[in-house]
Amino acid sequence: MTVDTAIRIDTDKTVLDVIKDTTQEGLEDPFYVVDLGDIVYKYHLWKDLLPRAHPYYAVKCNDCPVVLELLAALGAGFDCASKREIDAVLKSGATSSSVIYANPCKTSSFITYAASVGVNVMTFDNELELHKIKKLFSQAKMVLRIRVDDSKSICQLGVKFGCDEQHVPSLLRVAKDLDLNVIGVSFHVGSGCQDAHAYALALETSARVFTLAKILGFDFTFLDIGGGFPGFKEDAIRFKEISSVINEKLDRYFPITSGVEIIAEPGRYFTASAFTLCTNIIAKRELSFPNEDTMYYVNDGLYGSFNCLIFDHAVITPLAYQMKTSAEDKLQKSSIWGPTCDGMDCILKSCYLPPLNIGDWILFENMGAYTISAASNFNGFEKPILKFILSSSYEVSLPFFKKIVKEQHN
Repeated sequence: MTVDTAIRIDTDKTVLDVIKDTTQEGLEDPFYVVDLGDIVYKYHLWKDLLPRAHPYYAVKCNDCPVVLELLAALGAGFDCASKREIDAVLKSGATSSSVIYANPCKTSSFITYAASVGVNVMTFDNELELHKIKKLFSQAKMVLRIRVDDSKSICQLGVKFGCDEQHVPSLLRVAKDLDLNVIGVSFHVGSGCQDAHAYALALETSARVFTLAKILGFDFTFLDIGGGFPGFKEDAIRFKEISSVINEKLDRYFPITSGVEIIAEPGRYFTASAFTLCTNIIAKRELSFPNEDTMYYVNDGLYGSFNCLIFDHAVITPLAYQMKTSAEDKLQKSSIWGPTCDGMDCILKSCYLPPLNIGDWILFENMGAYTISAASNFNGFEKPILKFILSSSYEVSLPFFKKIVKEQHN
């Protein structure tokens, strides 16, 4: 059990209820309300809409131990990029066979560790990586990461990873000469993909690579369609659209009769909407100049959870929670600042909020992806704690969640 996690799971609480309880207890530290039921719902929705692509959760998105254990218990696999992520997943109860080491450029000692714990499926995209694998773990099952069009994504990955289609033949010939076991193809259309057609193009490219591999003497049986799936509360329709496009292309190029195992690497899809960040107003400046913003200072910022504004290009919407409200309150032009002494620590330069006071709360929904996983304790400010709820709208087994809490506590 980590010190930054609250162990109580409430089945009859909402985000606002948790804030009320926190205020009544006289507490002011920032915290996340984590709805585990939302993650369960997302898992079942995935299985309904994308039944052929087994989800391997991208741990880098949010490595909360409770989330990992929940997804492991539900039956998800895991996409890991480092020794520490592999170790965290195995501690969550997942088996080594449910892990793909999906980092094309791996630290040598991490490869050795993966081999020692039985994680034998891993990606590559260049010749030197093949020579490294041959030396350190020649029995590995290798997956060729190809470069696809990710221009319609918020965070593009092709600039760093992926083998161009034109270079695939020479790379596979090297693998053949080294007698390495290449089992299939992986791709990633970029994090936060905005165009379902990107998946269609990537699957068409993958099919061509499968055909080429067969000509070169390989028998590919594995396809990893990567991540990029939306995860906000309002993204359900877009996910259905993406699923429909993927299913149509899978049926066309990789039918069930082909026997190809298909996985995906969703990250934000599972966690984004489950986490609501609650920040407390610790200071306020009312400037005397005409038309100037009211400046609110909260106890989380760019060096903490809001690093997503820089690294993930996130767009956030503040929601005010007032201890005392008035029917005459009108929205005022405002700005929101983090708690550190850095002038760059500005969360929102301009927004509209009702008049708020020190001690009031500002909430931010959809904050479960690429937030706390990359947060720091700069300037001595602690990361927010986690408070878990289980929304009653989801049909889940309460004893199961009690088991998770008990194991985390021990």
